[in-house]
Amino acid sequence: MELPTLRLKPREDRRIRQGHPWIYSNEIDVNYSPLKSFEPGQQAVLETAGGKSIGIVYVNPASLITARLISRAIKDRLNKTLLVKRIRSALALRESLYDDPYYRLIYGDSDRLPGLVVDRYNHVLVVQISTIGMEVVKDVLFEALVTVINPTGILVKDNGSHRHLENLPEILEIPYGEVHSTHPVRENNTDFVAPLLQGQKTGWFYDHRSNRSRMAKYCQGKRILDVYAYIGAWGIQALQRGANHLTCIESSDLALECIHENARINGVQDKLEVLQGDAFSRLQELGDNREKFDVVIVDPPAFIKRKKDRRAGEKGYGKLNQLAMRLVAKNGFLITSSCSMHLAKENFIELLNTRARHLDKDMLILEQGGQGPDHPVHPSIPETEYLKTIFARIN
Repeated sequence: MELPTLRLKPREDRRIRQGHPWIYSNEIDVNYSPLKSFEPGQQAVLETAGGKSIGIVYVNPASLITARLISRAIKDRLNKTLLVKRIRSALALRESLYDDPYYRLIYGDSDRLPGLVVDRYNHVLVVQISTIGMEVVKDVLFEALVTVINPTGILVKDNGSHRHLENLPEILEIPYGEVHSTHPVRENNTDFVAPLLQGQKTGWFYDHRSNRSRMAKYCQGKRILDVYAYIGAWGIQALQRGANHLTCIESSDLALECIHENARINGVQDKLEVLQGDAFSRLQELGDNREKFDVVIVDPPAFIKRKKDRRAGEKGYGKLNQLAMRLVAKNGFLITSSCSMHLAKENFIELLNTRARHLDKDMLILEQGGQGPDHPVHPSIPETEYLKTIFARIN
């Protein structure tokens, strides 16, 4: 089937040739290829202003990112054949990195599958689709996943803000097999259960795996505070690595149930204390009571989801980390993270140092971490690198 043409304005192909796979609405020659002529999700041949074909894209005429590059090979189409090929390539990378089948299998543009995230929980896959172009081929996508992975179940969990940007509804469905509300997950030789159906995002956060492994050397014989603990990924692993006590701060009833269950699974429930409530309020209370911890772990949700939120978000990160630093025992450690793509690492470090000085404390950075290799960074897309973790000694 012959595809329609999406033509760029003069000189607008340079960024695409340099590796970036997104095409914005103001880069398109709408006189030659009017956007209203495209169906949402329709595939097209991308052309330079001179009429030279440079790739295959899918189109959303209603989105600021109007087209996303599928392939630079003009013969390719986003069909089962290409999906199987790309999924197998992604799988080969993950299998070379990890012994156990628990990881982010597909990370969008980095795996040349724009608009798609797939997390693997052994025989169960959790899928997130954020673009109309991937949405219109989802049935074929599921077939491709079954061909490559042969899962017992596929859960589609689409409730993110990116869906709204593409005028897509939120969806929670099981299009293939069977998926239970919770499912086992294994990370760094520690076993957990994750709430796939009702938990945050896909139920687990694989991106911090390497950082949680790096944490181990700071835990032996220590008293740990885990802020925004969710289901205990950080704290339970700290106990498994020799910490003698863990206090978790978490607001969600569901997450608290999972923390207790994960502590029981690992035989560390007698070392666990849970404080339910707002993180800022609980940190303030602990500080007022002059509590101290050898290691304080702070892993909050994104405070800066859009550029215009940056000032308020930086203020939030600053206040949160200042409250946390108050609780670090002398010569203790702060492990703190930001998953806000719009907060640069150097700005994060600067605000941490400023808040340490407000408390008349010195912060010494020991290590810096990012997302794990199952979240590979596309060098042309800064948005694919978002996670920042700082390991610091607080004096």
